[in-house]
Amino acid sequence: MPVNKPKITFLGAAGNVTGSCYLLEAGGARIIIDCGMFQERPFKDRNWAPFKFDPRTLDAVLLTHGHIDHCGLLPRLAKEGFAGKVFCTPATADVAAIVLKDSAHLQEEDATLKRERHEREGRTSPFPVLPLYGEVDVEALLKLIVEIDYEKKIPILGGIEASWHEAGHILGSASILVSFPYEATVRKTFLFSGDVGRWGKPILKDPAPPIYADFVAIESTYGDREHGDVDEAGGAMETSIKSILSSGGNLIIPSFAVERSHELLWELNRLQMENKIPRIPVYLDSPMAAGITEVFKNHPDIYDEQMQGLIKGGHSPFDLPGLTVVRRGNESAALDRVKNPSVIIAGSGMCTGGRIKHHLTANLPRPESIIMFVGYQAEGTLGREISEGRSEVRINGEFVRVHARIVYAHGFSAHADRSELDLWLGELERPPAKLFVVHGEPSAARSFADMIQENRGWKVEIPAWGDCIEL
Repeated sequence: MPVNKPKITFLGAAGNVTGSCYLLEAGGARIIIDCGMFQERPFKDRNWAPFKFDPRTLDAVLLTHGHIDHCGLLPRLAKEGFAGKVFCTPATADVAAIVLKDSAHLQEEDATLKRERHEREGRTSPFPVLPLYGEVDVEALLKLIVEIDYEKKIPILGGIEASWHEAGHILGSASILVSFPYEATVRKTFLFSGDVGRWGKPILKDPAPPIYADFVAIESTYGDREHGDVDEAGGAMETSIKSILSSGGNLIIPSFAVERSHELLWELNRLQMENKIPRIPVYLDSPMAAGITEVFKNHPDIYDEQMQGLIKGGHSPFDLPGLTVVRRGNESAALDRVKNPSVIIAGSGMCTGGRIKHHLTANLPRPESIIMFVGYQAEGTLGREISEGRSEVRINGEFVRVHARIVYAHGFSAHADRSELDLWLGELERPPAKLFVVHGEPSAARSFADMIQENRGWKVEIPAWGDCIEL
């Protein structure tokens, strides 16, 4: 008979892309893998809903990486009584500290602005106009973090052990292999992919998953499509910059501050060094991205060989000629009055909040400007609405006409595409007992699951939000 009936409950990124959270109960212990924020509009109320577990009863959190949809609700855990440990890689610890402090600040700022706007308009919001947590909750959470090196197996509790393996997605990202007691003399393993990166991308090492697991949960963000390669993405950037130099507009790039912005700087640097584009003002409008740059500098061990070679040769891609890092809010607002064509990189990547919104308000009505999407736009986000070709979108309570040209450069994506996800699974030396397809919209998850069942003959399940499955 199983010991304590090991089971997994899917509490986020199941039937959708964001809100990653999985509750594993085994060996008398209760741990969660990730605790992320929901970013799609139809699911945002889940951020305020009571947890489907008592945070005080959790023994530990295993964190795959520092993106907000994987770590964004961790301070709520601390706020509501969680006092266990949060295990993650050293780089993820540094990234999460920056991301969560920024999240707390933005929530408090956005809540204040929304309350003021609703008061002027005499209406109420379907969501609480309060921050989920504040900076004091973030500080309490950060005290619980324990840093773990890649490939090092550590005991968690109740016979559960875990190890972190390079995922190649962002700085510090990992897939986590959890080993747990199953029967009296038997142990089983569960591999959580986290977000899988891509092979051959600049800066970071390639994914390096374990070669065996009894159960696997794999993301499927791009499970139904293939990316263009990095050269094609660079070509799109080159063409767009030449276009705005001719038209007098701006190139606006909504970007995740963690790693994606730095990859864009890498590509801009390369285009200038190869004389494919002239020097042009580039604004990195993100205090968080500036902080992430320091994290990069503090963790050279995670660079791939190409990046290490550049650094040793004194050619850091982060030292881009013409680059201005914008830190203050008034300086950010002033960018929309700049007359010369420029590149503005700002968060958030899905346009759900942050400084990108006022840049979109200023540039979407301008046919001479270009909006370039370089990452996934989840259903129900402002980025998705724009990328789908809406003629008008609502930003900060106002309707804005869309006349700017919309460009896609999926080659910059930090997520593996359909073939790369299959390649990642191909590292396993034998099939798992079951593969759970998560972290994807229903159509993408179904498409990927069908391909794996047909090509590999594996047992595949697509869990729904809230599903609890005995292992």
